[in-house]
Amino acid sequence: MFSPPCSTRACRSSPPEWPEWGNPIESEADYRTIAAYSPYDNVREQPYPHILALAGLTDPRVTYWEPAKWIAKLRELATSDGLILLQTNMEAGHAGASGRFERLKEVTLAYTFALKIAQA
Repeated sequence: MFSPPCSTRACRSSPPEWPEWGNPIESEADYRTIAAYSPYDNVREQPYPHILALAGLTDPRVTYWEPAKWIAKLRELATSDGLILLQTNMEAGHAGASGRFERLKEVTLAYTFALKIAQA
């Protein structure tokens, strides 16, 4: 999950998820629990492995700017020289590219990334 849950889940449009995630607006304990596993809120100055983040422009669950913010923060604070990349598919939603050949392009990108870092 690339969403910063502390800010995304605190939005008033998220109540259907509160029974599962907790209500960070009304409960300090829920807020602390969510913050503990938030990938965005836990980025700090340290080495990070190679990362390839995939996003879809029309994803209604994880809006495109959330992985962009996460990658920007990782790039700013990473103390390692690993690749930290973001691919935003301008025609994809939450499940990635639609259509057999478009999906295969995403798989190819992931395999290419894996081969690249394996040779590093």
